[in-house]
Amino acid sequence: MPLNLMVNGETRVLDPAPDPASLAAVVALLANNPQLVVAEHNGVIAPRSRWDSIVVKDDDTLEIVTIVGGGS
Repeated sequence: MPLNLMVNGETRVLDPAPDPASLAAVVALLANNPQLVVAEHNGVIAPRSRWDSIVVKDDDTLEIVTIVGGGS
């Protein structure tokens, strides 16, 4: 069954949706390197330690930000 989400301001449909649709599973599908991202679920920053227990549902909003290092 598809999962309709708002991700970084864009409508996204995951079809098929991961089962279970934990935040960890959704981020794994959406991010190139899940170890280098910070995720916000419905306006709340989600601690990585809780990603497996947070259930993502239809019409939820995610912000996924990639951490970029560098400088000179």
